Parts: sequence; C-alpha cells; structure tokens
Amino acid sequence: MKHTSVTGRIKGLLGTSLLAGALALAAGSAQAEDKLKIGFIYVSPIGDAGWTFQHDTGRKELEAAFGDKIEIKVLDTIPEGPEAERVTRELASSGHQIIFGTSFGYMNPMLKVAKTFPKVHFEHATGYKTAKNLGNYNARFYEGRYLAGIVAGAMTKSNKLGYVAAFPIPEVLQGINAYTRGAQSVNPDIEVNVVWVNSWFDPGREREAADTLLDQGADVVTHHTDSTAPVIAAEEKGKYAIAYHSDMSKYGAKAHLTSVTHHWGDYYKAIVQSALDGQWAAGSVWGGMKEGMVNIGAMNEAVPADVVAKVEAAKAAIIDGSLHPFAGPVVDQEGKEIVAAGANMSDADMSKMGFYVRGVNGKLPK
Repeated sequence: MKHTSVTGRIKGLLGTSLLAGALALAAGSAQAEDKLKIGFIYVSPIGDAGWTFQHDTGRKELEAAFGDKIEIKVLDTIPEGPEAERVTRELASSGHQIIFGTSFGYMNPMLKVAKTFPKVHFEHATGYKTAKNLGNYNARFYEGRYLAGIVAGAMTKSNKLGYVAAFPIPEVLQGINAYTRGAQSVNPDIEVNVVWVNSWFDPGREREAADTLLDQGADVVTHHTDSTAPVIAAEEKGKYAIAYHSDMSKYGAKAHLTSVTHHWGDYYKAIVQSALDGQWAAGSVWGGMKEGMVNIGAMNEAVPADVVAKVEAAKAAIIDGSLHPFAGPVVDQEGKEIVAAGANMSDADMSKMGFYVRGVNGKLPK
C-alpha cells in the first residue's frame, strides 16, 4: 500500500489553528444548511478511556477549531458488518459530506456505501482499501508498543508478559511483535503469552483473558482491546499493566506503568479543512510518533529513572529514523529469518504481517 505523507495532509493547519478558530467565530451566524455536515461512527461506547474515547477527543478538537462552520453527528456502539453499512448509508443519505468510520471491520461496508454516494467523502480508520471517495488513515501503533515493551521488559520479575489481543490481523500482530522486541532489547529472557478474545470491546472477555494471563505467571499485562478491564485486573491482583489507546491510570494507580496513546485531532482538522477548501482527495495515511499520532504516556513513579531514560532515547531514535522496531535481524518463532541484519521491514511487509517473533508463545490463530 502506498501511504501519502501525514505531514503533507496536515501541513499548514497546525500553524493556522488560531486562524481557523477566528474563522469559526466569524461564521457563527451561518445558516445550518451552510455548515459542513460530518458523521462519526464508533464501534464501542465513548466512555472516559480507550480507542473510541481517543477518537472522540479528536472530534472535540474539530468542534473547538471550526465551531459553527461544522455540524457533527456521532453514532457509537455500532457493530461491524450489516449495521455499520446501514448507519453509514443513513448518514450519507441525510446530507453528511464527510463520514469517519473508526473500526477495521467498517472497511467493506463503507466501501460499498461509497460507491453509491460518489459525492460524499469517506474516511476509514485502520483499513487498507481505498476508492475515489474513500480514504484511509492509520497510526504506527507498533512504535509506541516497542517503547512500552522496554518498560515491561525492565519491570517484570517473572520474565512473563501477558497480552490480551482482539483479532489476529496485521495491525495487532505488529503490536505484539514490536512489544516483544522492545522488551527483548532490555531483557532477552522474556516470553510473551497471548490470549485472543475475538472482539474489540468486550470487558467481560477481556477481564477473563487478563486473569488467565496473570494466573499463568505474567506480572505485566497489556492489551489491544478497547476497555479498561486488563488494567483493573492487574490492579486487583497486585501486578502491573500497560494501557492502550489512552491513559487509564485512574483504573489502576499502582498497576498502571504507562500507556501507548493515539492522537487523531490534527488529522481530523486537516481533513475537514481540506473539505472546506474544496481540496479533499482520498489518500492513505500511516503516521507515527514523528507526526504526533502515537506517543508514550506518563510513567508511573515505580519505573526507575534509567528505564525512563532508555524509553526517551528510543523514542527520539524512532522519530529521527535511526531506530526501527522491526530492524533486522527479525526472526519468527521457528527461527526463520524474516528481515536480514542491516535492513528494516518494509511498510508493505508490515501491512501483511502474519507471524509471531521469537519470544511469543503459542500458535498463531488462522
């Protein structure tokens, strides 16, 4: 997949945020029919932490930047599949000019609806299919995962890490493998156990998975799911957790070591500005720490200063390009070399990732 520059799509917007705010105020008397109508579709409840919460934070940044120039409708807890197609079609047919769908399983439904509404702009998060009026956007979550792995590898005493995972797709595997490699960079003896819950948001199953991993001896758990359940489980069992999507320290003050956080506001503002300017075009964006779409959250005081320093050094190296989480040699579970020493895994190969690196236990589900 060819990815356009995030910076290119956002360029100019960051330096004109005050201007955008002024324009929004000046447009306060505009008639409703003159507003740009925008729809957001979320797979889980908004809540106060997690994947959907972070996207909704970006949505709020849109409202603050553009004020009365836009009108936003939010639909949350929309299942992937037929229901996603129905609500996408409903938004398109009711005059919404931009529709953001924020879950992987919305891809095909949005593609189908886009074909019947060629004048509507569709933006899909985390997918890989595009059309003339359907763009996609994603973040390099694996960069934050590598840094979180450094923390986990340094803090574990059992050398066993637990990972609650949603679906065995490349995005999730990138996270598992980068987390493992980050941990191995400071602790070559670690091993990672994974429990798949086959859901993006199911607090009950996520809690059961976290409990299983902790009972198996993991003393640090993380998750690629949307709820706070794994952090709560770790807090109750006196173990550590690393949160995903957003800071979740309020759910486990002692357990919560840090978080891998995602930031969508600048991207959303850039897309809306391009639509207001009549310049929107479908693209494929994959942005990371350099573009401000991924970060590592505040550290628990329990994390030693030298570990924090290692994380900060690795973060700077990822941003300047001198460190790649999948720099060779990359070896899978069976010892097969995937990436040779001196090379980095390409975006194309990462987008098709279908293996566990050495250090991850168990068989990858098909």
